[in-house]
Amino acid sequence: QVQLVESGGGLVQPGGSLTLSCAAAGSIFSINYMGWYRQAPGKTRELVARISSGGSTNYAASVKGRFTISRDNANNTIHLQMNSLKPEDTAVYYCNGRQFSPTSNDYWGQGTQVTVSS
Repeated sequence: QVQLVESGGGLVQPGGSLTLSCAAAGSIFSINYMGWYRQAPGKTRELVARISSGGSTNYAASVKGRFTISRDNANNTIHLQMNSLKPEDTAVYYCNGRQFSPTSNDYWGQGTQVTVSS
């Protein structure tokens, strides 16, 4: 069983930067995809960024060029570097792990609040 714990959220001014981290209590080597989702008040949860076990990445159009996801299998962690933050980035950010074998499972962290405001 994989447990995920996020850290690094907080309050930042527009144009600023934050780095989110997700530490896994367990190996992420066998997890096919690791990623970050976010959910703002009154809105559905949306995919922000995803990285495969092979290092391929995918980003939401709204964050391309500003956010970078990375994966460190040796330390069982993923990171999300967020630059040029906008008020619309304000949300609770959740770490996600998606496994396909031997069964299909989603693992979720507890979430960390990111607030972008002046």
